[in-house]
Amino acid sequence: MTTRRLAAILAADVVGFSSMMERDEEGTLRLLKATQRDLIEPRVREHHGRIVKTTGDGFLIEFGSPLDAVRCALEVQEATSANGSSGGSEETLRFRIGINLGDIIIEEDGDIYGDGVNVATRLEQIAGPGTICISGKVFDEVEGKLPEKFAFTGEQQVKNLTRPVRVYSSMRGTELKPEPKPFPVPDKPSIAVLAFTNMSGDPDQEYFADGVVEDIITALSRFKWLAVIARNSSFTYKGRAVDVKQVGRGLGVRYVLEGSIRKAGTRLRISGQLIEASSGRHIWAERYDRDLSDVFALQDELTQSVVAAIEPNLRSAEIQRSRGKPTDNLDAYDLYLRALEERYRADDPGFRNAERLLLRATKIDPNFSDAWAALADCIARHYNVAGPNNIDLVTERACEAARRAMTTDPDNGIAFAAAAWCFAIVAGQHSEAVEFADRAIRLNPNSSFVHTRCGWALVHCAEPELAIVSLDTALGLSPVDPEGFLPLVGKSAALLFMHRYEEAVDVARRAFRLQPSHPIVLRYLAASLALSGRMAEAREAADALSRAGISRSFVRKNARRFRHQWMLDLYIEGLSLAGLPE
Repeated sequence: MTTRRLAAILAADVVGFSSMMERDEEGTLRLLKATQRDLIEPRVREHHGRIVKTTGDGFLIEFGSPLDAVRCALEVQEATSANGSSGGSEETLRFRIGINLGDIIIEEDGDIYGDGVNVATRLEQIAGPGTICISGKVFDEVEGKLPEKFAFTGEQQVKNLTRPVRVYSSMRGTELKPEPKPFPVPDKPSIAVLAFTNMSGDPDQEYFADGVVEDIITALSRFKWLAVIARNSSFTYKGRAVDVKQVGRGLGVRYVLEGSIRKAGTRLRISGQLIEASSGRHIWAERYDRDLSDVFALQDELTQSVVAAIEPNLRSAEIQRSRGKPTDNLDAYDLYLRALEERYRADDPGFRNAERLLLRATKIDPNFSDAWAALADCIARHYNVAGPNNIDLVTERACEAARRAMTTDPDNGIAFAAAAWCFAIVAGQHSEAVEFADRAIRLNPNSSFVHTRCGWALVHCAEPELAIVSLDTALGLSPVDPEGFLPLVGKSAALLFMHRYEEAVDVARRAFRLQPSHPIVLRYLAASLALSGRMAEAREAADALSRAGISRSFVRKNARRFRHQWMLDLYIEGLSLAGLPE
């Protein structure tokens, strides 16, 4: 007769038992029996447990209480650790232990089966030497009731279970090296990308996970405003249950990216989370489910997806951080951050404030490439929005800032993207703009800023097909970008110059939903609506432009840097049909 009941199951085995048997078979067996008799059995009785069976080098033990099971495991690990550090000549045993709380089936002979047992056995298999892995159910029961700390190490897929198991690992016995002397956190944002935990138990996925992390580190290092810890340093934490705050202190970083990878059939799931090290605050978390049909393409796709999500979230976190600093004690980087926030307003006062802050930043640090690039971008965009009278002065200032951005850091993709934007749209130097765009994309293919500015430059350089490729890439890279309307308007412009007016309308409307009052949005919406024959809607957009003080002569002067005259003529024709006054 079989019965069922809820129980805490402890599974344990000896680390390196086969090697010990090869070296000294009789001595190892004597040591195992003595350990069972003198160390394990007394502690199991003390904590009201029952040894269900022994399996050569392992044990399966049942407890009525998860707290009793964990206390017993801790005492066993502490005792074996003490034996190992006593300096005796005889070899000592070390255990891996897994504990789960679940429903079990008890046979007439006392043996036990069921998912509760399977999970405990799986946890024991993934535990490190001298450590204890417990399931989320056990953790929920013992949290705060023991002096021992257990760290969350991810979710584990267990055979025959559809849902993954939350896993926590004891901090004791993990063979952690002494924590290094904390490094000072740099003034600019810094990040450590930890090795992703392989939750599938498949060694091949370990290599894949490491490859994804290495690619993420490489891609993030292309953002010059971000200090990225090298792989050799961040991977020293691999396989260890670590505290993110400890990582932040040990590596001197503000942010930590950690994640896990799990294979299920032909599907692969990667989870990642970005954490502020000092506070433990979660800034971003995402899960990616992909098919394994092309591993290399998958690796590239996951790298791009993770980096594209991290970059704007990091910028947002840094802007929030800079707000807390006193305004009379700002360094160049914090001035740069505040300028970005002003630039996101995309209006005349915002651009004026951003330019003022960036001029201060470049005065403090004349080699600040990103600040020069942002200044060039602001001057050019301010001209597009407000249309200052002196185009020659605007061109000179924007292009000079772009040159300073490129010369202070020739490997900065953002600098070359800003230069492509300025030289195409403001200066009308289209050949140089195409060269700058090509170099920018090669230097930083994972930046939405790079693809947006290069896409717009290519529109003005009469390369609409190439422009759409970049702008579509930017749209895929910038799901949370506060400037997400810009690639949409750029794509609408490219489609308009390809005479695909219906498609141009659809994309312009998407931009309008994000920024319904921006002049650039309204201009391309009005022109594409009129050229597609939707006159009533086109007139509504033209009326909104008129109320904002925009006329055809303003646009003609403001947008005169197209590579071919027919492009400007078509644009003006659309606005004229929409009813925009001269």
